[in-house]
Amino acid sequence: MSTDKYIQYGGILLPSECHSAESLEFAQSLSVEDTDVFVVTFPKSGTIWMQEILPLVLNGGDLTPIQTIPNWDRVPWLEEKRLAFVVDQLASPRAMVTHFPHHLMPPSFHTSKAKVIYVMRNPMDIMVSSYYFHQMAGFLEDPGTFDEFMEKFLEGRVLFGKWTDHVKSWRHKELGDRIIYITYEEMVQDLPAAIRRISDFLDRNLSEETIQKIAEHCSFKTMKANNMSNFSLVPKVYMDADKSPFFRKGVAGDWKNHFTSEQLAQFTSVISKELEGENFSLPYLD
Repeated sequence: MSTDKYIQYGGILLPSECHSAESLEFAQSLSVEDTDVFVVTFPKSGTIWMQEILPLVLNGGDLTPIQTIPNWDRVPWLEEKRLAFVVDQLASPRAMVTHFPHHLMPPSFHTSKAKVIYVMRNPMDIMVSSYYFHQMAGFLEDPGTFDEFMEKFLEGRVLFGKWTDHVKSWRHKELGDRIIYITYEEMVQDLPAAIRRISDFLDRNLSEETIQKIAEHCSFKTMKANNMSNFSLVPKVYMDADKSPFFRKGVAGDWKNHFTSEQLAQFTSVISKELEGENFSLPYLD
């Protein structure tokens, strides 16, 4: 593992291009407000999608932010270097995203009433998406072969550690009505219904017309064409779309085009074992 591209923090790997000791300290010292809304994801689970949806839900469907502000400033990452530069510009209620497991959230989060939208995705699709992302992202290590990357993924030698640890960290906690769990798959299947759930959770009471408008502007096709969301503003040295586009497919189930039967058996066996005894079930392993 090359040390120049990654830093260790709380037992997990983070890309040093976006994170530093200073940014992580800033995250820990952040004064979380009761009205804050955090989207929490394991990487490649729909983070960018939620950076598009959440501002529109919070502002009642005003398209201005998604058409004029890059997503990393519009709904910044809690743990990344950029937050220190934009946090004071965020209007209340502030929207942020994070890949942190629960125990790495800042102390003020735990004593606040801030809300959490936890987005989960089939781990096999996450792995496929992450595999291609590592190929195009110049600030990440080459993923090696699909087999090699799968081994790393299952062992937690990837960004933000083990997927199972991340999911469990946010399922074990008694956050009560401060958290909802939503899946990438339900967003793919019925985006208006997912937006309605988010709207209700945040007490926004959006009209059906507004929900349909948000869904339309948060479609894969629309987002792929939006320069504020498609990472085309990022220099090629960091993200090379010629190697793999950032917006690749936006579908559920693409893992079926990549996993052999042997790989599938190994993957599901490891994941199932690590989730044994948990008080929640996941549709991905049935």
